Amino acid sequence: MLTIPYPTIDPVLIEIGPFAIRWYALAYIAGLLIGWRYCVSLARRPPPVLDAAALDDFLVWVTLGVVLGGRIGYVLFYNLGYYLQHPVEALKIWTGGMSFHGGTIGVVLALFLFTRIRKIDFLRLGDMLVCAVPIGLFLGRLANFVNGELYGREWDDGPWAMKFPTDPFQLYRHPSQLYEAALEGLALFVILFVLQRFTRAREYRGYLSGVFLAGYAIARIVSEYFREPDRQLGYLLGGPTLSQLGGLTMGQLLSVPVLIVGIWLIRRSRRDTPAA
Repeated sequence: MLTIPYPTIDPVLIEIGPFAIRWYALAYIAGLLIGWRYCVSLARRPPPVLDAAALDDFLVWVTLGVVLGGRIGYVLFYNLGYYLQHPVEALKIWTGGMSFHGGTIGVVLALFLFTRIRKIDFLRLGDMLVCAVPIGLFLGRLANFVNGELYGREWDDGPWAMKFPTDPFQLYRHPSQLYEAALEGLALFVILFVLQRFTRAREYRGYLSGVFLAGYAIARIVSEYFREPDRQLGYLLGGPTLSQLGGLTMGQLLSVPVLIVGIWLIRRSRRDTPAA
């Protein structure tokens, strides 16, 4: 069987005494900074949303929304029983364990409060922000791959199957982190880039936000069929094979309302008068 060796990379980039810089943390930092600079370039194009100074302030709000929402979401959605018994562990963000869906709720809340205080159009700023989000998703999934976490389902005869050193069963598996990086990150970024750069999509309030939410939900639902469910949760319905109608995972379940909201925003945006 043809397989590809897992390229083992130390999750810790630099370690000095008790202090360590991890690829996982760098992925979040890089995603926020690169996404912020991308939003600065988008803010220069019509329709006007906010100035560069306000966008600098918004970066702090987004960072808090991502980190707090992502961690709280993981605790609530994926491992509540464990963290109720070990509450201090919930504070150790550097060990991993973040939820996109929780982070989305955190960012939406931050977006709502920021736009309400600054009297900025909520959907216009959201449309700008979502264009940059796939950058962070792409880097985050690569960090998951480096950590050897969130690996895929068993794939004995796969041409690019891998064994992950963190897998206690040492099975050949899908490198599902790379699938997610390609779908949730690269593909979604390209779609949003083309829409905002070469079409009139930015003129319709909420359209790009709807495309992002619906696109992410579809990418996540598809990629979950290749990803091993979290061990503490397993399958919420059915079993692991693609041929079964079951095999529902927590990630897929949480993506359903995201898909519904995304479709609703797309339909709603087309009823609005385009921006001047």
